[in-house]
Amino acid sequence: MKKILYSFLILSSVALSAQKNPSIKFAVANDIVGTVGMFSARKAIVQSSNIYKGPSALPQGLKKYSFIAEKGLTEFKIKNGYDGLDIISLAQLNSQYELPENTPVFIEGYEFSDTNTKIYGDIMGNVEVKDHNGRKTVFLTTSSIK
Repeated sequence: MKKILYSFLILSSVALSAQKNPSIKFAVANDIVGTVGMFSARKAIVQSSNIYKGPSALPQGLKKYSFIAEKGLTEFKIKNGYDGLDIISLAQLNSQYELPENTPVFIEGYEFSDTNTKIYGDIMGNVEVKDHNGRKTVFLTTSSIK
């Protein structure tokens, strides 16, 4: 009985850790993922923005981000000369934690299976390696700038 209860607790903790955070609002600029809050805090570098209400509203160039556009997605254009923000690919992030580069990464519960995806370093808050379906996986929560 204890083994069954223990197994259930482990399974439910994994399921809870992979839940999507509905309060996070993702943004994309120059094909790099960030958050709306990150760009709101840096209004001086933003040239323009377009808000898309859901996955079906995304233009062709942003369709690959439809899995993070459930609550909408904002595309930002950055002013010329302000491209110096820290950027890291998810493959590089996996390498930093000594995981295979092709291991999917979870950001706020959203599974990013394409590890060629790049993110802005400013969104990185807490980064942990956890077991997910028997495989070590990076789980990232965004910084306080949501």
